[in-house]
Amino acid sequence: MDDKLVIAGHELSSRLFIGTGKFHSHKVIPQVIERSGAQVVTVALRRINLDYPEENMLNYIPKGCIIMPNTSGARNAEEAVRIARIARAACGSNWIKIEVINDNKYLLPDNYETIKATEILAKEGFIVLPYMSPDLIAARRLRDAGAAAVMPLGAPIGTNKGLKARELIKIMIDEIDLPVIVDAGLGRPSHAAEAMELGAAAVLVNTAIATADDPVAMAEAFALAVKGGRMAYLAGMGAVKEFAEASSPLTGFLR
Repeated sequence: MDDKLVIAGHELSSRLFIGTGKFHSHKVIPQVIERSGAQVVTVALRRINLDYPEENMLNYIPKGCIIMPNTSGARNAEEAVRIARIARAACGSNWIKIEVINDNKYLLPDNYETIKATEILAKEGFIVLPYMSPDLIAARRLRDAGAAAVMPLGAPIGTNKGLKARELIKIMIDEIDLPVIVDAGLGRPSHAAEAMELGAAAVLVNTAIATADDPVAMAEAFALAVKGGRMAYLAGMGAVKEFAEASSPLTGFLR
C-alpha cells in the first residue's frame, strides 16, 4: 500500500515519530529507531553536546533520519525562538518542534506563546511542528502562522494515559487541512492504533518506549500498531450501533 505522509514537501513512509529522552542508555537508541522504522526523530537541544561526542545525542541518530530538535525548556515564545535558532546552527536541520511550557504540574503547552513562536520561525524558513493543547481555534491560528503540521497532546506528557483528548483531536482532524500528529500521553501500542484509526496523520512516542523493559521490542510493537491503525482507517470501519444486529438471517432456517 503506497500511503505516504507529506510534510512540507518531504515524503515519509513511517507514521511513527520517536523521541530520544529517558532512555537508560544512548546506545539503545539506534536499535530503537531501526526496529521502529521511524524517519523523524526529535531531540532536545540540551542533549546536543558538540564538545563531548558520547553525550551528543546526534551521534546516536542514524543517517537518513530527519532530526527535529525541540524547544524543550522554553517558557515563552522568545525563549522558543532562541532555542530553535541555536538548534538549527548546532544540527543543521530546519525542522523544529515548538514546545512552550509554563506549567510545572501538568506540563501543558501554552498555545498563545506557541502561535507567536510559530509565526516568527516559519518566516525564517523553519519547518515548524508545534506541540499544543488540542484546540480547533488555536490549530487554525497555527496553520495561518505557517505551521507544517500540528501536534496535539493525547494526555499530559509522560503520563501514558492514552487518548484522553480524543474528541477534541477528532474535531481537529476533521476540520484542519494540516497533518495532525498526536503527541504525548500514548502509553501503549493500542493507544497509537486508536489515534491512527481516528485519522491522525502520525503519532510521536517517547516515554512509553524509553521506559519499557525492552525498548527495542516496544518500538517495534508501536510501529506495528501504527501500521494497523492506519490500515483500518483507510479500510473504513463499520458503524457503531446501539442495538444488536445478526450477522446471518434469523428467519426461515428451522422450517
